[in-house]
Amino acid sequence: MADKRDYYDVLGVAKTASEDEIKRAYRKVAKKYHPDMNPGDKEAEEKFKEAAEAYEVLSDPDKRQKYDQFGHAAFEQGGGPGGGFGGFDFNGDMGDIFGDFFGDIFGGGRRQQRNGPRQGASLRASVRITFDEAIRGTEKELNIALKETCKTCGGNGAKPGTSPESCPKCGGTGQVVYTQQSMFGTVRNVQTCPDCHGSGQFIRNKCSDCSGTGYVKVRKNIKVSIPAGIDNGQSVRIREKGEPGINGGPRGDLLVNVNVSRHPKFQRQEYDIYSTEAISFTQAALGATIKIDTVDGPEEYTIKPGTQTDTKIHLRNKGVPTLRNNKVRGSHHITLVVQVPEHMTEEQKEALRAFQAAMGETPGGKTEKKGFFNSKKKK
Repeated sequence: MADKRDYYDVLGVAKTASEDEIKRAYRKVAKKYHPDMNPGDKEAEEKFKEAAEAYEVLSDPDKRQKYDQFGHAAFEQGGGPGGGFGGFDFNGDMGDIFGDFFGDIFGGGRRQQRNGPRQGASLRASVRITFDEAIRGTEKELNIALKETCKTCGGNGAKPGTSPESCPKCGGTGQVVYTQQSMFGTVRNVQTCPDCHGSGQFIRNKCSDCSGTGYVKVRKNIKVSIPAGIDNGQSVRIREKGEPGINGGPRGDLLVNVNVSRHPKFQRQEYDIYSTEAISFTQAALGATIKIDTVDGPEEYTIKPGTQTDTKIHLRNKGVPTLRNNKVRGSHHITLVVQVPEHMTEEQKEALRAFQAAMGETPGGKTEKKGFFNSKKKK
């Protein structure tokens, strides 16, 4: 999954794009790279399939939520997009997409539906948690400014005693249509009305409290449940805590980006944890039962006599819980490092000199036998 491009980048849309914006963006990319328009062009074919895969995920609310939270990792191990056209299973209205697409190219096309309810844009916030909180999951509380319906105008944006009027530019549809001639015929381009921003309404006398928006900002405390196993940079989606919808549509969502602080000892790579553990010279030479720090607390481990520095230990199921199943965890990989004492008493030095002599090593010289832990064999 590491070489996959971000789905939003593939379609050229922002992460807050509405369903209509994603649909229009896909039609544009599909038109550019469609195999019928690029016969024999393998690169164009791959880009067309890439766009189709991106649209399949982003056009489906459930799949888009998982993607926004966990990225491509949400579809690993068989959890990704399935079969169907071009290897993908489209859940969107493909007849509408390709009907408009080819109809527009060859001079046909259907009229767009009149402006209806649309979901509001998503809001973004961020929260910082500790390494341990990311492993175990936690709950945080954010204080953010949310738009609420203006009580003075009741949300219509008009001064009390007046009412919104139908937008003269789009006739109340919220969309304007531009046409132009091309080598394929008449091409129609439908865009959100720039005057009413898609609402289909024009407010001549604006409410003084909300300046015609119909909303006022109110600070609220929002609780965020962060799942165990979340990684730095991933997001948690909170439904309907974003921008208000248009024309009675539902509110957008709140996307909370999670920043995980570094741990002084542990390092994380996906669902595995890496660390180093210092052992003494005598423990390495004679063997010992040591305690290894893990995210679950100290873990006893017996090392063999003659253990060398950089020896690797792997503790299974002691790593990070997976997002799909927190009972399944990665591994903890430990590197043992033999620690050489920097300061010794004279008695300790004499003991080491005696050991040096027993090993057949002269002061400042070399041992007679290879291998520091190999004792001299008696004949």
